[in-house]
Amino acid sequence: MATLQEPGKKDVRQRGHSAIDFKSATTGVAAKTMRNELNRMVSGETDAQKRKIFEAEMQSFFLLFNRFLTERAKGEKLDWEKINPPKPEQVRPYAVLDNVDPSILNKLAVLKLNGGLGTTMGCVGPKSIIEVREGMTFLDLSVRQIEHLNEKYNVNVPFILMNSFNTDEDTARIIQKYQNHNINILTFNQSRYPRVDKESLLPCPKETTSDKANWYPPGHGDIFDALTNSGLLDKLIAAGKEYIFISNVDNLGAVVDLNIMQTMIDAQAEYVMEVTDKTKADVKGGTIIDYEGKARLLEVAQVPKDHLDEFCSTRKFKIFNTNNIWCNLKAIKRVMDEDALNLEIIVNNKVTDAGQAVIQLETAIGAAIKHFDSAIGINVPRSRFLPVKSCSDLLLIKSKLYNLEHGVLTMDKSREFGGTPVVKLGDQFKKVANFEKRFKSIPNITELDHLTVAGDVHFGKGVRLAGTCIIVANEGNKIMIPDGTNLENKLITGNLSIIDH
Repeated sequence: MATLQEPGKKDVRQRGHSAIDFKSATTGVAAKTMRNELNRMVSGETDAQKRKIFEAEMQSFFLLFNRFLTERAKGEKLDWEKINPPKPEQVRPYAVLDNVDPSILNKLAVLKLNGGLGTTMGCVGPKSIIEVREGMTFLDLSVRQIEHLNEKYNVNVPFILMNSFNTDEDTARIIQKYQNHNINILTFNQSRYPRVDKESLLPCPKETTSDKANWYPPGHGDIFDALTNSGLLDKLIAAGKEYIFISNVDNLGAVVDLNIMQTMIDAQAEYVMEVTDKTKADVKGGTIIDYEGKARLLEVAQVPKDHLDEFCSTRKFKIFNTNNIWCNLKAIKRVMDEDALNLEIIVNNKVTDAGQAVIQLETAIGAAIKHFDSAIGINVPRSRFLPVKSCSDLLLIKSKLYNLEHGVLTMDKSREFGGTPVVKLGDQFKKVANFEKRFKSIPNITELDHLTVAGDVHFGKGVRLAGTCIIVANEGNKIMIPDGTNLENKLITGNLSIIDH
């Protein structure tokens, strides 16, 4: 019968974390009971290949769970007095370089994190298949970018999708449409970990085939395990690839940049995190800090409550992590071979549809910065951070504020005063289908500073919004903005009165 090893007993393919003393945890009832439950599930899998993959995943999960128990027992926290803003050499300014040889792209692979669903925007299936511009989805835009890169520079940059068990099947069907394109698309799955009952600390699933609701994808920090266990890391290195550029599939600003890649090569950096200047909208974003002389990522969840204001202020922490990450592939292999990876655990408390309190143990890719030699941040232009998390973001992307060419969005030159407008659309616009019904056409927002819309509001064709516009339909009221309306610095309430403010 296959059994999970106790941490410290090392296997060739599985991580042992021998540097960490797990003995106190493994003697605990919770750890032993968890190990027995996981072993029972592993032994119940009859397909040998599936069992091998599942066992590797459960071993990694077991190590994470043990570390969670140990850290919870010790109550260890970062020492706030040792946290300092990064040193100048730890975060470099973005530089436009002369004469970068585009042939370096032959050493690059591009990976998009494609594990998320479109549920928060009212869509079924992977978020990457939501249409964002001119009938093109997130995935279409990414494929078009890489295809253009390969054609323009006569290189072969593979395009990789890290899926989750939530997105894998749909994605496999969708990418068939790119078969005749000049692009090599590879996919693999991130790990599938069992949710843990908060009270009993036992796994929610009873079998490997238990309902999807009992499992979760453990955050993008899992990429290092998943790349290794899938065999893809070795394949990329064997194919002569040296670097990988990783980003969220919904960040439309995360395009391949030769300047960043060359800076990474020149600095002999094994890891580059793209950061950008904080605004009031980003105060809770993770940031690079100097901790005992080494660059580390500090997330809001790690900050003691009495230091939250300091963390959110832009005086001490002026930048935040965009989650655009560049890594040296051989360095990833070294870190994995040495069992050195020890990412901070994010404890995500959830309540299932059945009302069960569960915990998900997750990790973030940014936390890996501490494990790589000469790791640096590069302070990039804000244009490289263009995430679409809501329909308010979608309005910006669909508007003439941005031009689209070869899958790349760039801000229109007519937006002279720079920066994107603040857009806050109410609950009636939350789902993509409702959003589309409420706009006959996307308004002209080139001169808009701020837009707030609440209630039952509909926009006609050819509407122009400028300055600060606030449109509020109180309950029971309906506002129809007529075709061709020109609104500048206006407040509109339920009776369609238009008042200068």
